[in-house]
Amino acid sequence: MIGWLIFLVLAIALLGLLAWRVRLDRGLLMLAAAAVAVAAAGYSWQGRPGLGGHPGEALQDRKPGETAFADERHDWMDSVGPEAQVLDTADAFIRNGDPDYAVGVLRGAIAQAPRSPMLWIGLGNALVHYADGQVTPAAYFAFERAAQLWPGHPAPPYFLGLAEVLSGNVDAGMTRWRRLLMEAPQDAPWRSVVAERLMLVQSLRNNDGKIGP
Repeated sequence: MIGWLIFLVLAIALLGLLAWRVRLDRGLLMLAAAAVAVAAAGYSWQGRPGLGGHPGEALQDRKPGETAFADERHDWMDSVGPEAQVLDTADAFIRNGDPDYAVGVLRGAIAQAPRSPMLWIGLGNALVHYADGQVTPAAYFAFERAAQLWPGHPAPPYFLGLAEVLSGNVDAGMTRWRRLLMEAPQDAPWRSVVAERLMLVQSLRNNDGKIGP
């Protein structure tokens, strides 16, 4: 019961903070509550909330998830608001080595806000981590859905290209980034970022640097 008690206290504190300090409206607060509910379902399914607290040796062997998406997404998307908070939660689960929880949180949030390109990009990233770094058809679908909802925005193709590069499909990722540059306005502020990434990946390949898992 200790696990459930801790989870309940944290959930109440989070929702109270969003309602009182952040002052979210009713609809956005319901979105946050849905994300908490999905997290609770995942905890009940995967975890053992009835067990008492005890440090497990297996945790020492767990490697935190890669955080390239978390490190870069604030440069491409909004960093505040309920959708950004859901992405923060998903990023935390991935860092802890629990991408399945991240997928659950994002799917729950998308059920409440199905036209959010930010959430679809986050889901694509989480699905890649869930598949041990591979860009699965489900992940491609999530990124492509984000591109449909956000036509002309560079974030969906950029992060799909990043996932492809890190998965080891370097040619596909570089081709996607080159296409992004070709179609971008000359004064786009993010052109230099994509160009630098291309140069870095090409340099690593030329020097036999390891890219991907």
